[in-house]
Amino acid sequence: MNPGPSTRRGLVAAGALSTVLLAACGGAGSSSEPTGQASEGYPVTVETLFGDVEIEDLPQNVVALGWSDAETALALGVQPVGVADWQGYGGTGVGPWAAELLESEPEQLGTMEPNIEAIATLAPDVILDTRSDNSQERHDLLSPVAPVVGPPPGVEVTYGTTWQQQTRQVAQVLGEEERGEELVTELEGRFEELRADHPEFGDLTIAVGAYFDGQYGAYVPGDTRADLLAELGFEYKPELVERAEGAFYTDLSSELVEELDADLTIVFPIGDEAAEFLDGDPVLQGIPSAEAGRLLVLDDPELVNAFSSGSTLGVHHALDEIVPLIQQTLED
Repeated sequence: MNPGPSTRRGLVAAGALSTVLLAACGGAGSSSEPTGQASEGYPVTVETLFGDVEIEDLPQNVVALGWSDAETALALGVQPVGVADWQGYGGTGVGPWAAELLESEPEQLGTMEPNIEAIATLAPDVILDTRSDNSQERHDLLSPVAPVVGPPPGVEVTYGTTWQQQTRQVAQVLGEEERGEELVTELEGRFEELRADHPEFGDLTIAVGAYFDGQYGAYVPGDTRADLLAELGFEYKPELVERAEGAFYTDLSSELVEELDADLTIVFPIGDEAAEFLDGDPVLQGIPSAEAGRLLVLDDPELVNAFSSGSTLGVHHALDEIVPLIQQTLED
C-alpha cells in the first residue's frame, strides 16, 4: 500500500524520533536510575480531549507548545525549556509582559509543525499543548516523546481553550494549583470591576476583525480576542458565529466585510500590513459602524499581541490599553 502524505510524514518523523530518543537516553542498552519517591501530590491525572494523562512526578523539563502555554507556565513560576513562538515575537518567544520572568532563553520548537527531534533532545517530562488545533494527528506525533497535555475535554473550537481552562490545567500539571486559582480569581475580579465600571458595554454588540495578506476575516467566540470582549460585557454578533461553522475565525470577502458592522467594531492588521491601509480602505470605512465613528483600528503591535495572547499576563496588559480606547471610541 502506498501511504498518503500525512502517513509518510508520520513514518519519517517516527524514524527520526527513535534515533533521537535512543541518543538522548544513551542508547538502547542504557538503563535509568530509579528516581525515588514521587513529589508530594504526584502522580496526578489530567483530563484532556484525548483521554486522561498521568504525570508521574513534578515536571522538571517542561516544553510549552500550545498557544500561550509558555506564558502560563511563567505566570505560575515555572521556566519552560522549550517554547512555540505562535505570535512571532522572536528571541524568547513570549510577549514582553512575560519575557522578564525568563531566567534564560528557551529553545524555539516550531508551532503548527513542531520540531520533534529538537523536542526530544530536551528530554521533557511533559509537553504542554493545551491550546492547539485539537487534532489527533498532532497529539499522536508528540506522544512518543513525553506525556502530552492537550486541550481539556469539551473544547470544540480549535485553539478554543479559555485562559481559565489553560491556567488551571497547566497549574495542575506543574503542582501550582493554588497559584493557578489566584491568577484566575485575580483576572476574573478585574473583569467584574470593569463590567461594573462600564455597564454600557452590556447593551452593545461587538465584532472583531483582522486584515491579513489582502484578506479580511472575523474572530468569533471561542477565540481569545472575542472572549475577552465578551467578558467585558459585550454581546457578539450571532451572524458571524454561524458563518464560522465551529472555527474560531472566518474569512470575509470584500462583499461580506459589512458583516463586521456592530455597535462597536474592532479591527487590526496582522503581520506587515500597515494600519494606515485600514484607516483609508473604502471597503472597511464604508460599513455603518465606521461611518458612525464606532470603528476602532488597533495600530499598536504590542497591544494587538497582548489582545491575541490569551494568557493571564497578556490579558492584563491588553486591558490596560484597550478599555480606554474603547471608551474613547464610543464617546467620540
